[in-house]
Amino acid sequence: MKPWKTASAETVYRHPLFSIETRRIERGGEHRRIVALASDDWVHVIPLLPDGRIVMVRQWRYATESFHLELPGGIVDEPGEDRAAAERELAEETGYRAARWERLGEVEPNPAIVDNRLSVWLATGLERLAPAERPPADEHEELEVVEVALDEVPALVARGEIRHALMLSSFYLFGLRPR
Repeated sequence: MKPWKTASAETVYRHPLFSIETRRIERGGEHRRIVALASDDWVHVIPLLPDGRIVMVRQWRYATESFHLELPGGIVDEPGEDRAAAERELAEETGYRAARWERLGEVEPNPAIVDNRLSVWLATGLERLAPAERPPADEHEELEVVEVALDEVPALVARGEIRHALMLSSFYLFGLRPR
């Protein structure tokens, strides 16, 4: 199999979180394809406390008009700053910092229509930040910090309390790590 070659790309819509592109593809002729979302990369953090609890957040998701129990995470502002983004998101969303970081892996959220990647990080040696040290919260998020026992995660998934597909991918990568 040969890779497909992009001859040109045109952004038809731009938003701060993503853009929509059309691409002209050369492969036995010319074809027009839509990459529905061209987006910055994302990070998730699995903040593990010494007693086996994970620090998570509950937040409102506009698209589904519902609350979701999720791992802290967000957008990678600059290419190659995955860990810095993970550190920033952990501090902003939970008020913790970590002494140790381990990259668990990376997934492509939906390569059929999205061009970005999600990197997943395990954070241990957690310490609460003093209020003055905590970065300002994102004005578009309202978060409740929730500590969940790691062994409760499968039941939370089964009950539909954790249902975000990328959270499931992150927990899967966590489960694959060598111990």
